[in-house]
Amino acid sequence: MSFSDIFQSDFLENAAAVSILDTVIAMVLAFGIGMFIFLVYKKTYKGVMFSSGFGVTLVALTMISTFVILAVTTNVVLSLGMVGALSIVRFRTAIKEPLDIAFVFWSIASGIVLAAGMIPLAVFGSVMIGIILLIFVNRKPTDMPYIIVVNCNNKEAESKVKSFIDENVTKSIMKNKTVSKDSIELNIEVRLKNDNTDFINSVVDLEDVNHAVLVSYNGEFMN
Repeated sequence: MSFSDIFQSDFLENAAAVSILDTVIAMVLAFGIGMFIFLVYKKTYKGVMFSSGFGVTLVALTMISTFVILAVTTNVVLSLGMVGALSIVRFRTAIKEPLDIAFVFWSIASGIVLAAGMIPLAVFGSVMIGIILLIFVNRKPTDMPYIIVVNCNNKEAESKVKSFIDENVTKSIMKNKTVSKDSIELNIEVRLKNDNTDFINSVVDLEDVNHAVLVSYNGEFMN
């Protein structure tokens, strides 16, 4: 292959397959949608410590998906090569929150739809998803579960604690019980009456009770 063959190849023609104006419009819209996804993620985050790096990643995923699909739509051979290249990529970063997976797919899907030229679908779909997430994620549960951790000295104190808790909550379930030679530790899931937590102060005043702790509980970890 000579240099003249290289300059006569279809590479230079493919490079101009997507106009600069279309590229700029697509990337600007991708940045706007990515920022909207980032803001929704920030407003709906319920974890222990907010990670701004993950939010920036959502913006980057939207823009990356957009320019990749723009390139793929101009060349069938390139699309096949892109599929093969991406199939060997392995991601090792663990997703800590299940909701984060939805944001990752949302960013990628928005970039793909936007690059395919379906701008109304990308914008309207992102707005609808954002509104739904803001409503349901920020909705406060009416029956918030709590865990009571009580340490007492003997069986009699355990019975008194159970009876006292049952009288002051709407529902109680024994989650865990740890017994040692000189103490008993109880982990009880409860549903409070009108979010009143004052009764926990009286638990410690019971005879042979060493300490009591009340923590919020979401089924996966305690805050």
